[in-house]
Amino acid sequence: MQETEKLSLFTETLLALVYKEKYIMEENCGIFGIYSDKNIIQNLYYGIFKLQHRGQRYCGLSTFKKGIKIITHKGFVRHTFTPEELKNLAANSGIGHVSLKERQPILLESKLGKFAIAFSGNILNTDNLIANLKSKGYSFAANTQIELLAKLIAQGNSFVDGIEKASCQIKGSYALLILTREGIYGARDPHGFKPLVLGKKSKTFAISSESRPFSLLELRIFRDVQPGEILLINQDGFQTKKIIKSKRIAHCAFEWGYIASMDSVIDGIPVVRARNNLGASLARKDNIKADLVAAVPFSGIGHALGYHKVSGIPYDEVFLIDRFASRSYTPLTQEERDEEARIKLSVIEEMVKGKRIILCDDSIVRGTQIRNKVLELKAAGAKEVHVRIACPPLMAPCKYSISTRSYKELAAKQYSIKEIEKRIGADSLRYNSLEDFIKAIGLPENKLCISCWTGKESI
Repeated sequence: MQETEKLSLFTETLLALVYKEKYIMEENCGIFGIYSDKNIIQNLYYGIFKLQHRGQRYCGLSTFKKGIKIITHKGFVRHTFTPEELKNLAANSGIGHVSLKERQPILLESKLGKFAIAFSGNILNTDNLIANLKSKGYSFAANTQIELLAKLIAQGNSFVDGIEKASCQIKGSYALLILTREGIYGARDPHGFKPLVLGKKSKTFAISSESRPFSLLELRIFRDVQPGEILLINQDGFQTKKIIKSKRIAHCAFEWGYIASMDSVIDGIPVVRARNNLGASLARKDNIKADLVAAVPFSGIGHALGYHKVSGIPYDEVFLIDRFASRSYTPLTQEERDEEARIKLSVIEEMVKGKRIILCDDSIVRGTQIRNKVLELKAAGAKEVHVRIACPPLMAPCKYSISTRSYKELAAKQYSIKEIEKRIGADSLRYNSLEDFIKAIGLPENKLCISCWTGKESI
């Protein structure tokens, strides 16, 4: 290993454990950072708690006070961090992470000094970049993307220089935070795949994957981090250090359709508005007579409300959600996914018996879960179940964010809409068109990544 770039013993052990688990998910999930003239640990803790929907397998916090401290856990934020740990992390600056894949932040010793780093995204050319560094004499505790990213950045003459040079080598998506002695560096990839938002109040400055934590922390949205922007956050607030230009902006459209929380605003578009628009779009082109509009919680709620407002059909709940169950895409095997979907929702039979139901959801990947929900409603006495899907049919695995891992898992790639309708047991099935989907979000097509639906590379 190069003497100027050493992983801490903690980080080296952590990464080795991650590598042994060898999870197949390729994306990381949610990041949050905060700098203040007061102790930030409680706000940092609640910041990643409010991003828990982006990843429930691991969580981690790192703060700076005379030096960098890191504590990571497997599990939920509020189930794992103890009051003693939070007290030990008291500081004026810090970063945090929630993940489906691995423990972050990690710590690196380098010629730039010690720093902690966390990121959200997916580096497509990881193997080639790691092989290149190894050929130059660099060693890796584990072949993880976060270790690669840290080592690439550490080669720069400064953190800004390192991030810029890394961005020239990376193919894929990233939003990253680096905790240093001088403050918190934040950066968003030049295409803007992953969201990153700034919030502030007085002498408190925050950066987050979504705006959702700001409400709880009584911060106001300041602005979005620009695609390609590298900034430093410290006692002087937000300071733009560099903007790396690109020919193409490609915000992940699936953020508005599913990933982001409905109370967030990302890239200037309220998620709730986009989802209401998506449901409304479905309703305008529908002619089904029904007794009620319902949602598959949580992500289907905004779509169902939009459908209800345009159609005039009453909205009601037909499922009760177990709030202690995690999001169903989180488990990494099909058996786990199916079991999670089964246990997290129970049917409210009184609302279902004899009813013709329009059931709204965000998307269909394999079709297993929506089929189970349709069957459960019919078993509880529903007369008809008409499924309405906000996103267009998914035609390709996502390379840059949350979605699927192979073409074989995509129902729309294997079957026609009529065949899917039959397979899931619905009385009818309709999706939004890609054109209507883009219009509902409110950003031009040339600023969105829609490769999940077109199968075409965004960059």
